[in-house]
This record gives sequence, C-alpha cells and structure tokens, in this order.
Amino acid sequence: MGDYVYPSLKSRIKTEYKIYLLALLFIAAADSIGQIQIPLGPGKFILFPIFYSLILGILSGPQVTKIIGSRQVKAASKLVIVAICPFIAKLGINAGASLEVVLSAGPALILQEFGNLGTILLAMPLALLLGLKRESVGATHSINRESNLALITDMYGPDSPEARGSLSIYIVGGMVGTIYFGFMVSVIAVLGIFHPYALGMASGVGAGIMMASATASLAEIYPAMADQISALASASETISGIDGIYMTIFLGIPLCNFLYRKLEPKLGRIADQRVEKRAKGKGDRS
Repeated sequence: MGDYVYPSLKSRIKTEYKIYLLALLFIAAADSIGQIQIPLGPGKFILFPIFYSLILGILSGPQVTKIIGSRQVKAASKLVIVAICPFIAKLGINAGASLEVVLSAGPALILQEFGNLGTILLAMPLALLLGLKRESVGATHSINRESNLALITDMYGPDSPEARGSLSIYIVGGMVGTIYFGFMVSVIAVLGIFHPYALGMASGVGAGIMMASATASLAEIYPAMADQISALASASETISGIDGIYMTIFLGIPLCNFLYRKLEPKLGRIADQRVEKRAKGKGDRS
C-alpha cells in the first residue's frame, strides 16, 4: 500500500507545484494593485483584485503564454473546490452569527430570492441556443458564486459537464460581472424607477464583490443614504447566502433540469444545425 500511495503523491506534487507558485505570485500582484475605481457618469467602474488574478491566470494558460500546460489546467479545475472551502465555512459562520438580521429583515428581503428563478427562464434557452448541453444546468441555475460552485461540484462531481458550466460562469462573473454590476446599478439609479433602498437590497445577490461594486456606485449617487444602502445590501447578502442555497437545491436545479428536458430536443437541434452549417461553410471555402 505504501509503495502505491507514495508515487501517486509524488506525481501530483510534480504536476501541481507550478500551480501553487503561480497562484501565490498572482495573489501578491493583484493585492499590490488593489482596487481601481473609474468614474463613469453618476457611478463608477470598480476593478477588484480577483479581476487581475483571473486575467493573469488566463494569460499563463496553454492557449496564450503556455506557462502551464493542459495537465496543470486539469489538475487546477479539481483544486477550485478545495481552495474555496474555507470561504464556504466563513459564510456559514457569518450566517449563524447574523440570525437576528435574517429574522428582522422582513419578507421583502427573503422573497427577493425568487427573482433568481426568473433569470433561469431567460438564461436556459439562451444557453441551449449557444450550443451548451448539460453544462447549461450548471451555468444557469444561479449567478454561480462560491456556494453554488461547491453545491454543483458536490451534486454532480468535479469532472461533470454541470461543474464545467458552473465554473465557467464563476470565472466570467468574477471578470465581467463585477464591472457590469456596478455600471448597471448606476444606469438604473439614474432612471429613478426604484427607491435607493430597493437598489441597495438588490445589490446583495450572494456575491460579495458584486455587492461591493454596486453599493460603491450607489454611495456616489446617494451620499446621504450611503449608510442605509450599505446596511440593506449587507442584510440582503447574508440572506442570499442562507436561503439562496436552499432555493437552488429545491427549486433552481429542478427547474433547470425540467427546462433542459423540455427545451433541449428543439433548441439543441437548432444549435447543432448552426454548427454543422458553419463547419460545412468552412469546408467549402477550403
């Protein structure tokens, strides 16, 4: 038994050591840069350190600079869930310490989580039309932050199509979603349709960096209400982290699976035909 385990561990260390070294360098570089705030109209774009880390990771991959190869990429995909486990534990501790906030928040903050189900109705057909298969379930069941990525990995496994879809949206959300969220809330605030408190509540969607980006823009637009907006956003974020996971388990994922069974035979065929047509066109040109 000892002869079997040791070579396996040695092989893993040989494969993964570069991942750990690069991760440490990327974290140090991103942390030294810090936040970058770019004024835009009444609000602002905010670039967080996670954005720089993701960009550096992409640039080091086998499709760009080839600092790391395909073996390291495959190994790193399984390490994601290990890396975020401490953060998941922190979410649970914070939630337990904030039960009074949850109980006193009222029905508006709790019921807002149903809004996530509405996004599934829009996102699932689009994902199927783009050619995704089972990846669409992982990609569209939520905004896919740490707790959702951990849930999908636990339910379907780290090598599953669902986990790949969830991880893809996790990465895109960290890079593009944060910038978009801060800009979107600025545009909506200017329209004057919703009360600033409602916008603060809507900022807490279960993603800390997105909440920070949105509340920073709102604080610039409504400086007199900045403290109240921040408090409502924090309460909403806490509740989203608690009831959001149960909403996903009992409603979000079952709804995604139901829509996939109903829509994939039709929409998937359209996507396949488009791919075949494109491939045929390239063949004719060659």
